[in-house]
Amino acid sequence: MFDPDIAPSGTLLGLLQRGRGDGPLHALATERAEALAALEQCVLRDPRLDWRIESRSLYYARLYSDLEGPLDGIEQHLFHPDDLLAGDEHRCGLALSVLGHLAGYGRRDALRLLRRYAASGGSWAWALDELALRDDDAGLRSLGAAVVARFPQTPEGDAELARAVREAYEPRPWQLWAEDAARPETAARVRKAGEQVSFDRWQRQMRPAGPTPGWSVTAVLEWAEQGLAQYPVIERDQPAARCLASVAGPEDRPALLDAALHGASAARAAALRHLVDRRDPKAFALVEAAAAAGDERVLRAAVESFERRRDEEALAQARQWAEHPDALGCAAARILARHGGPRDAELVLAALRRTVQVGGADADGLDALVEGAGRLAACRAAPVLRHLYRETSSSQLRGVAAHALAATDPGFAAGFAVECLWDCEESTRELAARKAASGDVRVLTQLRRLAADPAEEAEVQTAVRGRLRAG
Repeated sequence: MFDPDIAPSGTLLGLLQRGRGDGPLHALATERAEALAALEQCVLRDPRLDWRIESRSLYYARLYSDLEGPLDGIEQHLFHPDDLLAGDEHRCGLALSVLGHLAGYGRRDALRLLRRYAASGGSWAWALDELALRDDDAGLRSLGAAVVARFPQTPEGDAELARAVREAYEPRPWQLWAEDAARPETAARVRKAGEQVSFDRWQRQMRPAGPTPGWSVTAVLEWAEQGLAQYPVIERDQPAARCLASVAGPEDRPALLDAALHGASAARAAALRHLVDRRDPKAFALVEAAAAAGDERVLRAAVESFERRRDEEALAQARQWAEHPDALGCAAARILARHGGPRDAELVLAALRRTVQVGGADADGLDALVEGAGRLAACRAAPVLRHLYRETSSSQLRGVAAHALAATDPGFAAGFAVECLWDCEESTRELAARKAASGDVRVLTQLRRLAADPAEEAEVQTAVRGRLRAG
């Protein structure tokens, strides 16, 4: 996963990179040139730990609007020669999403920039999806010839065009181009590509599903192991475990136990997953042996299958392992965080503190521990939760910490909840709309802004309007 360079949390750049609500508040209070420089750095060098689950585009677009920021930097970034050479959507995806929101706010320069990039840029499909949501029919039709001309009129080019039509997130532009009487050649090619998509779909339905294992425990375990010999490697231990659920009978238990203890990597992982899921009497002994085996695949199978257990037997075992400073101990603590009761509060809180001390505010597995600490540990968890809220680079984890603080910190409503009204994450803003103390004069102003913002998510607006109606 991409590892961005995140500035300290006390700086303007660090706040904006994290998507914290204090970022816009500080940016509007500082010198405009400094604020714009920090904002532009965030947009052009995506600071998210995982762009698939973290939001930033609306957050940055709102600040661009508040600062009346020019788009020269974004334009230079999008049309840099690297754009066509690298072909990496991560390089410019955030900038294109920000332009999409700005176009939705009525910025004509953003709309023109998106049109120009869709016609000639490397990640044109992303720009086209943004335009499909915000541009009018005439603007979209004007792009048809340039986009379709990217695909040469050869069998290979036609196949690529059909794939582009099939994979389009927003079909509206392609539908407009297929019906565009003013550009008959473009319309004919798009219609033909659409027909090819339907034919390809029919072929996939008629085609066999792919390689499948034989109908025995031995064949399934061999099939799992064969995936490691493929190039690239195919991880089959999880599907193999599902196959074992249908194939294995009581008479196969000795063979499965032997495979789970002494088998080759993928076969051992598959047998282990199956036996733990079926609550075999020796399941926990197998998990403990796998944790000490030194095989990453087997360890992952042991931890994942153990964490899926939520019965009393698994909880009792988790209480014995939760203090271990290894992957198995962390998994046990997460089980207690998700499914444990008040008696497990100290174990969960200790695991949370240990994980933060060892791995920092962005360590793996923190989300479950944070949620559990908020559910079980009451006010004792507030100090470490406040630390995570301030320091983590993950806006998703910060949102989990905010929800935990709402349950554990008496000062949350008048403190972090006010800041959360400007947060980059929808769920965090929704929480703030319900919890922020109205004594701060900024709260009512921001609630009204969120209620009137057409780009705001429906869940947030529902919470905001409910709060406003309640006075």
